[in-house]
Amino acid sequence: MKKFLGFILTPLFLLVWGLLLNVFHLAQVIALKGFGADAHRRCVDWLNFSLIHALWILGTRIGVRFTQALPAGRPIIFVANHQNKLDIPGISWYLRRYSPKFVSKIELGKGIPSISYNLRHSGAALIDRADVRQSLKEIGRLGQLIEATRSSAVIFPEGTRSTSGEMKAFATGGIKVLLKKTPSALVVPVYIHDTWKLNRYGRFPMPVGERISWTVLAAIEPEGKTPDEVAALAEQSIRCEYAARTH
Repeated sequence: MKKFLGFILTPLFLLVWGLLLNVFHLAQVIALKGFGADAHRRCVDWLNFSLIHALWILGTRIGVRFTQALPAGRPIIFVANHQNKLDIPGISWYLRRYSPKFVSKIELGKGIPSISYNLRHSGAALIDRADVRQSLKEIGRLGQLIEATRSSAVIFPEGTRSTSGEMKAFATGGIKVLLKKTPSALVVPVYIHDTWKLNRYGRFPMPVGERISWTVLAAIEPEGKTPDEVAALAEQSIRCEYAARTH
C-alpha cells in the first residue's frame, strides 16, 4: 500500500520540492544582495523548514530529540551518519540556532537551485573527494570560520549516503582537522534514523507513511582527549544509538 500510494503522491511531492527550490533561489539572491547575510540566513532557514515539512505530503512522520541542552556561543562540530539527501535540510532546520555549515562534495556547489547558491555563500566546505589536499584545506578553512564566528560545522564521516540504513565505516580525517582548527569546539554526535526508507524503492516512487527522526546525542568535551579519541567516541555514540534503534 505504501508503494501504491507513493505512485500517486510522489509526483506532487517532487513538484512542490522543485517549486520551493526555484522560489527560494530567487529569494536568497534578493535577501543576500539586498539585505545582507542575516536576511540570507533567515531565508535559508525557511527554505529548510519548507523542504523538510513538504514530506507531510507523503504522510511522513518526523521526530526530533535532544538528549541535552547545548551551549550557546561556543563552536560546535556536529558529527552525523548519513542516509538521505533530506538529512541536510533536517539538520539545517532543527539545529538552525547554531548556524550549521556543511562539509559537502564540490559537485553540489553548482547546478542545483537554492542548494548550490546557499553552499557557495554560507561558508560551507566544498571538497573534491579525489583531491585529499584540497579537501583537508577546505575543511580547515571551515574550522577556522566556525571558531571565529562561534557557529557550527556538520560533517558526515561515512562519506556517502547509506541506502540501506546500515552504517558504514567512519573516515575520521575531517573530524580531526576540524578539531585542530577549532580548539574551543564541542563535538556533538547526531543519529539520523530511517531517512533511507524514503528511497527504499529507488528514486521513484517514495513510500507513504514512513517515520524518520533525528537524535542529538550527548556532547563530547574534547579537552584532555586526542583527536583520535574524540572521533572514536563520536562514532561509538552514533553506533550505540543505531544498535538500540535497529535491534
